[in-house]
Amino acid sequence: MSKSERPATQCPVARTLERVGDGWTFLILRDAGQGLTRFDQFEKSLGVAPNILTKRLAALVENGLLEKRRYQERPPRFEYLLTDLGRDFDAVLTAMMAFGNRHFAPEGAASQLVDRQTGRVAEPILVDRVSGKPITEEHFAYSPGPAAGPEVLARVAFMAERAGK
Repeated sequence: MSKSERPATQCPVARTLERVGDGWTFLILRDAGQGLTRFDQFEKSLGVAPNILTKRLAALVENGLLEKRRYQERPPRFEYLLTDLGRDFDAVLTAMMAFGNRHFAPEGAASQLVDRQTGRVAEPILVDRVSGKPITEEHFAYSPGPAAGPEVLARVAFMAERAGK
């Protein structure tokens, strides 16, 4: 089913995946977060075919995660810079890196997040900004938000019913 054939969803996970749910897209955002900005840099870093890279960069610009800026007139050349929205996605990539290192790297971490001052390896966790509590099943539960429609209400009710068994 194509994106245009799919019914609109209120699910924030599904909405995010519609915009960044492709492996190349995640890797482009990862590299942009590490300072790459130019087409040839992304192409060299990722080993991706130019036609695929062109499509993914255009989609990231269209979805507001990257901004396309001309840096050379003749021939016209552009750089791709993270927007505030794109920088916000860095937390998702950090969580994925930590998850991948913990569960899919039997040989050890190939990349890791380290404290700039001490060099100590960080152990990223998701916490609530207000309370500082780790986001765990013990402390938090999913509930419908103020804009929840029937789809979300039904899913949350189904999950609550299952949890009560």
